[in-house]
Amino acid sequence: MRDFNYAFNMRFCLLSLFCLLMTGAYAAKVDTVATYSPSMKKNIKAVVIRPDSYSETKTYPVVYLLHGYSDNYAGWVQKVNIITQQADLYDMMIVCPDGGFSSWYWDSPADPAYRYETYVSTELVQWIDDHYKTIRDRKGRGITGNSMGGHGALYLAIRHQDVFGTAGSMSGGVDIRPFPNNWDMFKRLGTYAAQPERWEKNTVINLLHLLSPNALALVIDCGTEDFFFSVNEHLHEQLRYRNIPHDYISRPGAHNWVYWTNAVKYQLLFMHEFFHRKS
Repeated sequence: MRDFNYAFNMRFCLLSLFCLLMTGAYAAKVDTVATYSPSMKKNIKAVVIRPDSYSETKTYPVVYLLHGYSDNYAGWVQKVNIITQQADLYDMMIVCPDGGFSSWYWDSPADPAYRYETYVSTELVQWIDDHYKTIRDRKGRGITGNSMGGHGALYLAIRHQDVFGTAGSMSGGVDIRPFPNNWDMFKRLGTYAAQPERWEKNTVINLLHLLSPNALALVIDCGTEDFFFSVNEHLHEQLRYRNIPHDYISRPGAHNWVYWTNAVKYQLLFMHEFFHRKS
């Protein structure tokens, strides 16, 4: 296990201080938009955060920030007031889509009304690129999220490496199999007893064979008191075994907004550094 290192933390603090001194105040713009999903034949809301610098004369990287079980598109901006500051700090766009009450960001084989893999990875990305000045390339797209959204971010990024160049997870349900009766997952996949192959195919830890070293820039974070800590530890071990570079962060903390308010700062710093990495 590798804790978050001191040098990375210092880079974050110094960059934050510099930007605060230079800008004095944050003034990111927050849009609430209705995006149409052809696959689900309905409008789905999303929050789009544009940095104060937003201009039609340049293009911006985008981080897709997914919410957890029972939350919605507004959860991050309502519960974490630093999110708009981060958009200004890193001169990036942040998009918070609605992933449904319990979609787990799958195209559900049990319920055709749930096609959130298609929506987030294809339909929403296209909508955002069509309506905003974005970098229309995986080098300018990241995805992360908390809990159900942490699972969703890694699941979508691993399966759509042509779309996303960097991915993260905060307290993510990165192995769903130990929790067969929790969080409505059986409604999306069928019960584990009846459909074990669906559970095996749709859990993040069983998708690692799709990765090659450095194919995705990965950052994974989970608190030591979190009920998902053991599955995140196992994911970290499996990534190490497969020689897949990644940042792994663990520190005292539970499955709550106090932890995620802190964690998201490091996720966005990691992605900012990916977006500005020289070839």
